[in-house]
Amino acid sequence: MGSLSIGKYAGLCVLGGEVAYLICDAYGWFLTGSALELHSALFALLPGYGAGNAVGVLAGAVSIALWSGLGGAYVAWVHNVSIKK
Repeated sequence: MGSLSIGKYAGLCVLGGEVAYLICDAYGWFLTGSALELHSALFALLPGYGAGNAVGVLAGAVSIALWSGLGGAYVAWVHNVSIKK
């Protein structure tokens, strides 16, 4: 297996993170009771997130994008460093 492009891999991780974020956020509208409380508590961990607030949802999306990109870049870098030449 060859080396990974750090930028491309990080970009794909950002895309995947944003898709998962939007699906999870939309899924929260169908929850009730303790499942909704847990869902809200987990999303409250995102800086600036606010359910039903466009600015809060955008702040959560930016947070997810940053962490996904950093994580993807790190994984690609570790992969590239570990390849035996």
